[in-house]
Amino acid sequence: MSAGKNTPDTGSENNINRPSNFIKNIIDEDIKNGKNDARVHTRFPPEPNGYLHIGHAKSICLNFGLAQDYDGLCNLRFDDTNPVKEEDEYVKSIIEDVKWLGFDWEDRLYFASDYFEHMYDFAVELIRKGKAYVDDLNAEEIREYRGTLTKPGKESPYRNRGVEENLDLFSRMRAGEFPDGSKVLRAKIDMSSSNMNMRDPVMYRILHASHHRTGDAWSIYPMYDWAHGLEDSLEGITHSICTLEFEDHRPLYDWFLENLDGVHRPQQIEFARLNLTYTLMSKRKLLRLVNEKYVSGWDDPRMPTLAGMRRRGIPPAAIRDFADRIGVAKADSIVDRAMLDSCIRDDLNKNAKRVMVVLDPVKVVITNYPEDQVEELTAENNPEKEDAGSRTIPFSREIYIEREDFLEDAPKKFFRMVPGREVRLKHAYYVTCTNVIKDTAGEIVEIHCEYDPATKGGWSDDGRKVKGTLHWVSVKHAADVEVRLYDHLFTKENPDESREEKDFTAFLNPESLVTLKNCKAEPGLRESEPGESFQFLRKGYFCSDSKDFSGENPVFNLIVGLRDSWQKIENK
Repeated sequence: MSAGKNTPDTGSENNINRPSNFIKNIIDEDIKNGKNDARVHTRFPPEPNGYLHIGHAKSICLNFGLAQDYDGLCNLRFDDTNPVKEEDEYVKSIIEDVKWLGFDWEDRLYFASDYFEHMYDFAVELIRKGKAYVDDLNAEEIREYRGTLTKPGKESPYRNRGVEENLDLFSRMRAGEFPDGSKVLRAKIDMSSSNMNMRDPVMYRILHASHHRTGDAWSIYPMYDWAHGLEDSLEGITHSICTLEFEDHRPLYDWFLENLDGVHRPQQIEFARLNLTYTLMSKRKLLRLVNEKYVSGWDDPRMPTLAGMRRRGIPPAAIRDFADRIGVAKADSIVDRAMLDSCIRDDLNKNAKRVMVVLDPVKVVITNYPEDQVEELTAENNPEKEDAGSRTIPFSREIYIEREDFLEDAPKKFFRMVPGREVRLKHAYYVTCTNVIKDTAGEIVEIHCEYDPATKGGWSDDGRKVKGTLHWVSVKHAADVEVRLYDHLFTKENPDESREEKDFTAFLNPESLVTLKNCKAEPGLRESEPGESFQFLRKGYFCSDSKDFSGENPVFNLIVGLRDSWQKIENK
């Protein structure tokens, strides 16, 4: 069922010539031995029961990356075998996410539901061979009969039903004659196996639920372990890449295919899933955060979902680079969020336009500058990018600077504005504070300065140097913007592990979002596009929010700070 050759277009040199790993070593050996006619065909098989997160991105990059490295194929396949939890909304979001990451499955978009009839026929084949039977035990009884890790299971009293009776009952299960939970189809393997997955696993359950693609056509639905290998086989997958929790399921994956006639047999290979500090990777728990309104939705910029990361402004190339850097391992580990942040900075440093935005403004009046004069000063857009060009920014007598950039009584190593000290205004002039105006409560409301007209552009011809350089915005021309400062969603490095046995929501960070509504920006930011990224000079990297965006009052999300270690920007 596979289609023609495909090389996914990642749009990044980061996704070619990846370093070797144990999976690639297996594939190299398979190609050397001519296995699968030296083909490499992988798949990314998400269940459409939630939005994809950064952990899924690792699997996406791995599966599509292997196909690219070996000039092979990679399918996108939805494992839609549970109609109770699956929705079209999730299907659409997953398609968008995989495309956003830069991968193309061409015409190979499949669904487990495409194969329901095939799966049913295969189940009938196992029944005819005496290797599957209809069981009347309920779910609790099946668990009881299954035994434990130290105690073998015991056979169901229905295990030795005859072939014809099983065929009849299975047919009637499909026809919808029996209520939910009254019967299941089980494989007949070994109730004393040391591998619990081999103790007569359930293959089908009765579920009278409408499916997002097949509607009410089916009253029985396949279990994942039964469906997984069949989907891989029908699509001609050569290497079925799974996370480590499926390692104990591999014997069952192989058993099903070994006991069917004439089917293609892929090889299942397991790798360690991604665990990231201060982050949850459970779709069930992420769904709870959404449903209980701890976050604004699946695309909340604090969420580890790809939709949330896209809205926050994280570049897809940075995620691909991150996936390459962390590599592929056999053992579980937890990756420091700082590594992802580093990948984000590396990309944005090369590509983001530099602009000036004052987050906590205080007015500065340049008393010796002409009152009605406005200059258009030149500023480079990105010194790291040769073709980034430049822009003009207006400069006038009254400007805003950051309140934290001025101290009347400053410590020795404070190199910003203090009375009597000369500092540089970026792209503009040298200025010196001459006076401070306060309100009745002692709050500074205005700073008076004088400028040196000979330092236009922010440089002096006489060789004198200043240690402090401040960003600023012209009062008359400033754009009013809202800025949202994001921190880790959780205060605990691993919110899934709690010695205190607290619910994971107990570790939600109350300061994961701080909203600043009185920020002042260069006027050009009114023209920014939703989703456009910038470096706010001296503050960090920000992205115009793609959802709550307005040219009249733009909203910008903090993507990441400028330093390798997290540094929260405070509204002082």
